This record gives sequence, C-alpha cells and structure tokens, in this order.
Amino acid sequence: MIPLSILDVTAVPEGSTTAEALQNARDLAQHAERWGYHRLWVAEHHNMQSIASAATSIVIAHLANATTSIRLGSGGIMLPNHAPLVIAEQFGTLATLFPGRIDLGLGRAPGTDQRTAQALRRNLNSSVDDFPNDVLELQYYLKPAQPGQPVVATPGAGTEVPLWILGSSLYGAGLAAMLGLPFAFASHFAPAYMEQAIDLYREKFEPSEQLDKPYVMLGYNVFAADTNEEAQLLQTSMMQTFVRLRRGTGGKMPPPRAGFFDTLAPQEKQMLTDMLRCSAVGDRDTVAAAMRAFVASTGADELMLMSSIHDHPQRLRSFELAATALTR
Repeated sequence: MIPLSILDVTAVPEGSTTAEALQNARDLAQHAERWGYHRLWVAEHHNMQSIASAATSIVIAHLANATTSIRLGSGGIMLPNHAPLVIAEQFGTLATLFPGRIDLGLGRAPGTDQRTAQALRRNLNSSVDDFPNDVLELQYYLKPAQPGQPVVATPGAGTEVPLWILGSSLYGAGLAAMLGLPFAFASHFAPAYMEQAIDLYREKFEPSEQLDKPYVMLGYNVFAADTNEEAQLLQTSMMQTFVRLRRGTGGKMPPPRAGFFDTLAPQEKQMLTDMLRCSAVGDRDTVAAAMRAFVASTGADELMLMSSIHDHPQRLRSFELAATALTR
C-alpha cells in the first residue's frame, strides 16, 4: 500500500470555459479528499487553450479554500519563469494560510513555447542552467531568516515549504539526489528514461534536512470506467490532445472519438504507444492489476495519477475507481 495522489492540469474541454474548468478542479479536489488521495497538484502551463492553471499559486489557493486536509501543490512551478523570491512569497503565503498542506514541485522547462517564455520573462537571459542555483536560492528564502539577512521573504521565511524536483530526464534525477529532495518523474507522458532516472536518483541520493532517504513519485495515467470498452474510448481524448500538440494545432481537449488510433500514421501510433506506456486502461479490476504491476516493477513510493478525460463526471468516476486499486 503506497499513497495515491492526483495531477490535475485543469483541462478545458471543448464546449467548456476556463471558469468551468476551474470549478471542476475545485470539485475534483473535494472528491479526492473524500476518497483518501494523499495530495493533488496542478501544473504551470502558458498560452494553451486547453489548460487553465497558468496562475498556479492562485489555483492552489482556490482548491485549498474548498478542502480541509488533502495536501496541495505544484507539479510544477517552472522556476526559470520566475524570480525565486516571488515564488517564496507566493508559496510562503499559501503555507501561512494553509499550514502543513502545501508542496512546491519545481521544474526547469518553460511550460510553453519560446515566444511565450520571452513574454513571461521579458528576456531570455535567465537560463535553465541557472536552475540548481535558483532552487538553492528559493530554499534559502523559505528557511528561518538569519540576523542581518538583507532580503527576507514575507510571508515565506520559516515556512520551509517542502520542495520537490520534477523531471523527465536524468538531469532532474541527479539534481534531486544531490540536494536530497524527493523526486517526481513525468512518466505519465515521457517514460523513456524512467527506469534509468529512478536508478540514478536512488544510487546518488544524499540525505538532507528535508529528507533522509530517497522518495520517488511516478506519474501514471488512469482511464478507468465500468467496462474496458468505455475506458478505451475515454482515453482517445488524451490521444487526440497529444497528436494535436505534435501537429501544432492545439485547441481545447476534444471529446472521445471511437477508432481514433486506427486513423493515425504509423509514426503517430508509435509516438502514442511510447508516451502512454505508463497507463492503466479498463474496468476496476483491470486498472487495479495494472497499477499493482507498475508499483511492483518500479518500487515507486507514491503514484501521481492523471486522468485526462473530456467529461467531468466520467473523470470523477475514473479517479473513484482508481482510489482503492492498490487495496484490492
């Protein structure tokens, strides 16, 4: 038995609005808390019609106000887009308002295209190569202020919000190990280096004030329904989203489309097969068996489930069915 958590990208389905997506995110958080999920994270993306969580810290506050116990956080904040002090103040404020419930997952990707990244930062002088120093600077601001410290995050200093390193490559694994931080791997869409990253992280891990031994959380897609056939149909919304992104067409999340996979070119079929390798698709028993096998093969300490489904009630049902998968 390991903790199960949720990654909610606050998807905006076709036929819906960003306001409805944010209310659906609130509703999901409330259900997740009742179903026993450990934490729920939202992700920073920009200039995407299909995702409503660009102002990530504000969305976290929205969810925290509607819940009482579930941990909430970022999966992640794309730190190169921000000054570390600003993030320390934002998450320090969240930790002050909702003590003991806030996580801060950090990524080094822009979470968008290069033109939007430049609009966010005003220039591109900051580099992903600065990421390790930015993490250390952010950590410094979240620790108790020292006498004579010239810049103090208020709120922020002394909150010691738990930091996580996110990644989809060996880089994040190595950095998390060096800093002694928990590591979340994006295996729900980029599983190619998952096994190597886990091994590297565990082998190189150095204990820290925050963490005394390695802790690995893995992203995992779940498309659960009352029948295998329904679950397979629901998965096609995510398939269409990935194909549109690859083709550069974008747009809101499309409704399910029967037979969609069979319409694709061989290279697109291979792309989806590779990207969605870490997925469980089916009824309760099928999903439970797949999740148990995944945990057994990876030794994950926690799974962060993503259920990218067009219809909100069907998405809720998917998470409800998955909530008890590891106890069956």
